[in-house]
Amino acid sequence: MWQQILMGLLGLTAGFVIASGTVAFIITIGIVPRYAGITKTASQIRWYEDCCILGAVLGNLVYLWQGRLPVGTVGLALYGLFSGIYLGSWIIALGEVVDIFAILARRVGLTRGMSFVILCMAFGKALGSLLYFYLGWAH
Repeated sequence: MWQQILMGLLGLTAGFVIASGTVAFIITIGIVPRYAGITKTASQIRWYEDCCILGAVLGNLVYLWQGRLPVGTVGLALYGLFSGIYLGSWIIALGEVVDIFAILARRVGLTRGMSFVILCMAFGKALGSLLYFYLGWAH
């Protein structure tokens, strides 16, 4: 029994370390300041960092719990919407930090229509996610 408790604590601690490393990576490469600059909320940068860490810790706990929350279809739709907005905004902020779109445009010779390319990528990601879950590939 003590061995199982020790292994559980070790696994939880390892998860916290990995999540903290991910958060430190996100903060170190400058995504948080860039995101705060995009949203014009630079005065709240400390709050962003705290939320990153809290999200990592809560994500670990929810992953380990694997229970069901009685939120229904509406709650699931709201969760999906807010998760998509969150992930999309962080991807755009990361893309701006590493200038991936500028490098891509320069390499392929794209001079006009960059906003259309970004919208198509977002639409493709959303459509791919919907197909993934609708067709049951998640199981």
